[in-house]
Amino acid sequence: MPGDRDRSSIRDLTCPECGATVRDRWRCECGAPLEFADPPIPEEATPRERDARDGLWAFEPFLAVGDDAGDRVTLGEGMTPLVDADAGADGGDSSDADGWNAAFKLEYVFPTGSFKDRGATTTLTRARELGVERVVEDSSGNAGAAIATYAARAGIDAAVYVPADVKESKLRAIRRAGAEPIRIEGSRADVTEACVAALGEGGGNEREKSGSDGDTGDFPWYASHAWNPAFFEGTATVAYEIAFQRGWEAPDAVVTPLGHGTLFLGAYRGFHRLKRAGWIDELPRLFGAQAAGVAPIVRELHGADAADPEGRVNAAADGIQIAEPVRKRQILDAIADTDGDALAVTQAAAERELDRLHAAGFYTEPTCAVAPAALRELRERGVIASDDDVVVPLTGSGLKG
Repeated sequence: MPGDRDRSSIRDLTCPECGATVRDRWRCECGAPLEFADPPIPEEATPRERDARDGLWAFEPFLAVGDDAGDRVTLGEGMTPLVDADAGADGGDSSDADGWNAAFKLEYVFPTGSFKDRGATTTLTRARELGVERVVEDSSGNAGAAIATYAARAGIDAAVYVPADVKESKLRAIRRAGAEPIRIEGSRADVTEACVAALGEGGGNEREKSGSDGDTGDFPWYASHAWNPAFFEGTATVAYEIAFQRGWEAPDAVVTPLGHGTLFLGAYRGFHRLKRAGWIDELPRLFGAQAAGVAPIVRELHGADAADPEGRVNAAADGIQIAEPVRKRQILDAIADTDGDALAVTQAAAERELDRLHAAGFYTEPTCAVAPAALRELRERGVIASDDDVVVPLTGSGLKG
């Protein structure tokens, strides 16, 4: 039984704001998000070959969870294809104005159809390490489906708080995995508030009060893709895979969708660890694509007009409509550290890009289109040079509706 295992090797969490160290909480008492204490950096001076058959767990030396392979909650996820975006029937002439001149990382081929499986496998692995019996999550869809699926794989009960208007395809995925979907009226923030309220008196921190072994008692464990540091251990593997697939050479730039920043910050952490290990020479510039009208990072960097260029919300990009990202300061720091940026993508631009993606054989959901649309605009502005080497993750499957 997971609850009977020796937990002495499980890593503690630390607060970068106040310096507190705790066994396990969903956030620090000071209100800041927690991180793993002393995340691992391999001692190998140069990277050895990895076995792609191990998926993202091929990079276990970089991960703060899953030291015991028996605890890993996995469906073979990872090692998603990295392909030339413009190779097609026309011979792949990337000089064409409609070309992307980039490589696409096909994150939509994961088991549940989105990159959120990267975080779900590591988050549920952490839950199993701690002996958790029930998890809760709040999500607009993809993260909820991923957490529900990996909780089913782990044999752990799950409830997922979702907006009342969540897409039926995503709701169905949560139900089919045996999780309980709980619809909440109101804003995306209202959904999170309802989920946090369900954690119990003290905000679900009773795990620490019940003893140092991490037992949860009657309280659920918050498997949040925004708060839980284990989720970012998983999304960091996108950087390890990109570097591995490119012969341990980082691209000049990476452009991702940007809501809570789970993939954006995961990429930053992953490339940062690779550089610390000496496996890559430079960090790529990181660019985040936000939904126009709900673009708090763009607003912070460039003002209200840049965040809302058409005066209305990009409703097509529902997966990244996050008005108050939990890790906003970390996102801004990552942009500054990599000489990156963020920009708001209008609904019209995203819809045009989605048509281009589908016509080129990339069957993605609408939110995915903001990143290649952002790349197009960044090249037009000259922020990303025409000959820069760029990777764009395509984050969710068009089969999700």
